[in-house]
Amino acid sequence: MRNPRPSPLLRWCLLPMCAGCALTVAAQDTAPDNGLHHLLGLDTLSDDDWTRHFRIGALVALNAHANFSMNGNFNISGNNLAAGNFDDGYIRQDSTGNAGGYSSYWGYNNNSQYNAASGNLTLHSASSFSGQSDTSASDSFSAGFELAYGDSYWNWNGAKIGWEFGFGILPISITDRSPMSVGLTQNTYTFPTYGFTATPTPYQGSYDGTGGALISTNGTLTSSTNTTGHLTGTRTLDTTLYTFRLGPNVYWDLNDSLGLYVGGGPAVGFAMSTLSYNESISYGGSTALNSGSVDSTSIVYGGYVNATLVYHAPEKADLYIGVQYMPLSDVTVEGNNRRAKLDLGGEIYISAGVNWPF
Repeated sequence: MRNPRPSPLLRWCLLPMCAGCALTVAAQDTAPDNGLHHLLGLDTLSDDDWTRHFRIGALVALNAHANFSMNGNFNISGNNLAAGNFDDGYIRQDSTGNAGGYSSYWGYNNNSQYNAASGNLTLHSASSFSGQSDTSASDSFSAGFELAYGDSYWNWNGAKIGWEFGFGILPISITDRSPMSVGLTQNTYTFPTYGFTATPTPYQGSYDGTGGALISTNGTLTSSTNTTGHLTGTRTLDTTLYTFRLGPNVYWDLNDSLGLYVGGGPAVGFAMSTLSYNESISYGGSTALNSGSVDSTSIVYGGYVNATLVYHAPEKADLYIGVQYMPLSDVTVEGNNRRAKLDLGGEIYISAGVNWPF
C-alpha cells in the first residue's frame, strides 16, 4: 500500500521551514573563522555591552595662520565720479537736480584747493594704485562645534576596539592690518565757482541751496600724474570649514569614573572662503577709499589623531574633553591680483561637551 501524498496545503506550510533550515546551515558553513581574532587576542563583544557612543560639544582651533599677498595694479572702488565723489571733496545733486549744470551741494577739504583769483576749485581722484606686499597674520583661537558617532566590536585586554565618524563646523577669521607704500595715478579736475567767498575748510554747501554758492558740474581734467601714497586698512580671510573624519577607535575604562577614547585616520574638509579688503590710501592731503571681496570654495584633505577623556556622570551621560591634531591641505583664495592662504597643516583642536554611551 502506497503512502498518501502530502496535500498541497501541507507542502506550502513546510516550504518556509525547509528554506529557513537551509539558510541557517548555509550561514553556519560560511561564517568567518574567528581564529585570527583569537590569535590577536580579540574577543567579540556581547550584545549586552554598551558598544556605541554619540557626542556633541564645542570645538576650538588654536593658532590659525594665514598669508596675505598682493602684487600688481589695482583699481580704486571707493571714488564714484558719476555720483560726484572725489578724494578731497564732492559735487552732488542738489534739490533742483543740478538745474542749468550748477549745484549748491558741494564741498572740499583743504584751503589749497581753492584759487580765489580765478574762482576755480581743484578736486582730486586717484584712479588706480600699484604695490607689492607679502604679510602674515594669525588668530589665537576660533570656535565651532563637533559631532561624533562610533561603535565597538571587539575586546582586547580590557579595551573596546571599533570605529568613529566625526563631523565639525569651524568658522575661522584672520585679519591682516599691515601698512604699505603704493604708487598712485592721480587725476586732477578743475571746476569754476559762482558767488563763493572762501571760508575756513572743510567747506560744505547746502542741499537746498539756502545761503550757498554754486559750482559748475562740468569740470575739466587738467592733469594725470603719478605720485606715492600710504595704504592702511584691513584684509580679512573668512573661512567656514566643514570637516569629516573616519577611522579606528579604542576605548579604555581607566576606573569607575574615567574613560579614554583614542583614534586616528583620514580626514577631508569643505572650505567656503571670502577674502575681503577695506583700505584707505593717503596722499598729498587726500584720501582714496578702496574695498571689495573675492569668494572661493575648495576641498582639503589630510588625517587626524585624537584622544578624548570622559567622566561618567550619574545620569547615563559622560562629560568629555578632547584634543585632536588634524593636519589638512591649505585653503587658497585668489583674485584681483590678491591672494590669501590659510595654513591648516598644524591645527590643534580642543573640544568639550557631552557623550552618551549606549
